[in-house]
Amino acid sequence: MSSFETIKELLHENLGIDPNDVQLDSTIDSLGIDSLDLLELTYELEEKLNIEDFGAPEDILTVGELVDYVDSLI
Repeated sequence: MSSFETIKELLHENLGIDPNDVQLDSTIDSLGIDSLDLLELTYELEEKLNIEDFGAPEDILTVGELVDYVDSLI
């Protein structure tokens, strides 16, 4: 499963966001994801994708930017 698909799945499971609404150019804000949701999502991604040090991604504005960040760690 790609990191994009994993992110869509986690957004659906944890926040009830319809996977069809999640596109690479979707902004974090437009999906209703706040900073706490994003922090929780990073913990879920660490666990699901076996990422040891996710760090604190800054200036992530879109799902595509999050996908790129995750892909750089795996």
